[in-house]
Parts: sequence; C-alpha cells; structure tokens
Amino acid sequence: MTKWLPSLNSLKAFEVVSRHLNYHSAAEELRVTPAAVKQLVSKLEGSVGVKLLERSGQGLALTPKGRVSCEELTVAMGHLYSSVEKMRSKEQSELIVSVETSFAAAWLVPKLELFRAQNPQINVLIDSTQRIADFGRDKVDVAIRYGVDSPEGFFVHRLFDDQIFPACSPSLAAGPPALRELIDLNDVPLIHWDISQLDWAHSTRKWFTWERWLQHNGVNGLDTDRGLSFNDYGLAVQAAIAGQGLLLASWPILKEPIESGLLVCPFKERTITDIGYDLVTTSQAHARYEVKAFIDWMIETVRVD
Repeated sequence: MTKWLPSLNSLKAFEVVSRHLNYHSAAEELRVTPAAVKQLVSKLEGSVGVKLLERSGQGLALTPKGRVSCEELTVAMGHLYSSVEKMRSKEQSELIVSVETSFAAAWLVPKLELFRAQNPQINVLIDSTQRIADFGRDKVDVAIRYGVDSPEGFFVHRLFDDQIFPACSPSLAAGPPALRELIDLNDVPLIHWDISQLDWAHSTRKWFTWERWLQHNGVNGLDTDRGLSFNDYGLAVQAAIAGQGLLLASWPILKEPIESGLLVCPFKERTITDIGYDLVTTSQAHARYEVKAFIDWMIETVRVD
C-alpha cells in the first residue's frame, strides 16, 4: 500500500504551534497570520482524522494524540532542515600550494585565514618545501616560486620583485660601534644563508652571498667569511632579531619584522634584483574554480599589502 503524508506546510504549522501553544507566537515564527496557522492545523487534523489541539483557558493544549506525535515531528523537521542545508552547501574542494618554506612562514600562512574566511568550501594544503615542484609528477595545483624560470604554456604572475639589503636588530645598529656606512660591516658579525643545496639556488645564490652583494654595491676587501651560517632562512632571521649579526634581508619575507621594529635597515643601499616571487600554475589547473579563486585572492592581497 502506498504511504501518504499530509502537506509539509500543515505539519510544520502544527510542529511550531505545539512548541508555543499559541497561534500568535507560532505565526510570528512562521511569518504568516494567526488565521493562516490555525487553518493549516485544521487542515492537518482533517487529513489525519483526529484532534491534535484543544482550547485550554486562554491558550492551547495538546490532545493525547498531539502529545504523542509532536516530539517525533520536531526531530523529523530538524532532519529535514539538515538535509536541505547539505543540498545547499557547496562540495568541499582541495587546493595544494607548493611554496618555499620562508615565504610560507613569513608571508603566506599568516594571511591564509582571510582566504579561508572568503572561501570556506576550499581546503588549502600548504606543501612547504625547498624543492621545485613538478606539476607533471607531483600533486600540486599552484606553486609560489622564487627565482625560477617557468616553462612556456604555464600561467605565471609576478607577485614581488625582490629587494636585498642588510638588516639587523636595533641594538646592533645603534652600536657601539654604530652602523652608518657599509665599511662598518668590518666591525660586526655577519649572518650567512647557505642555499647551495636548494633546488632553486642556481639563479638566486649570487644575491645571498655577502661578497657578491657588497661587490654589486661597490665595496671590496671586506672579510665576509666570518659569522654564523644557517641553511634555514627562518633561523637566520631569528638570529638577526636576537642581535647576533647582520643578515641579507629579502623584503617580502621580512616586511613585517621590519615594520614592527624587530629589525632595522642601517644602510641606505638596497639592491633591486632580477629575481622575484612568481605565482605559477598550469593552464588546465587555472580553469578550476578553486585555483582561480586562490590566484585572484593572492594578486589582490599583494596589491593592497
């Protein structure tokens, strides 16, 4: 035998009235008139052939049949609302971003919450790595590359042109000895970032050696071998903040500690390089909604940063 149900509107009207036991309050929740609510309940009672509500003083009371049904009906309505919300919600999608470790920690990760707030249906996985991702082999949707030439046919957008300059703690800059000219570097420790083992080091190594940077700025003959050496740029930055020496800074990465005063730039010399941070993806991936949403967000965030 075919199962039959009364109208959903009448069931909903009765469920709301059973909670308020008042047509006026139920009407406010349903945003209809009390007369409409009363008519829907009457229609339901006529359909099932029993009284569900009765007058009780100035209000309403549930009949025995009404009491039996109202609790389960409230639960059923909750399931219906939950099912509809699942229909409305967009399917979660995943986005994998390959990014150099220092840029991820210093710039991208602190801002990701803004992207998630705007795109809650997109799950972002950050692949923080020092190696160049292979789009053909690795499961990567977007890469943020530093100083790496991208093959033809890829979507490439320059985020930042890099600037390299010395930075140190305010106390080290103030001295003694005070740092005013590049020649003063002879009197303080230097912090070195050893990038020789990194995949992308070939095109960027020259800018992060003190000897090469000083030569570019017309300074020769300084002893650049002394000081501390790190293969992790984040650790090198922490050493500089702690006052342990001068570091060759990359502007996008160190923008926040410089603007907050943790680091200062004691010299006027800055080198604008021929390398920078590029946003890269394949033309196929760029056609996907989540990839395009991330790229558009990145471009806008860099623009206003």
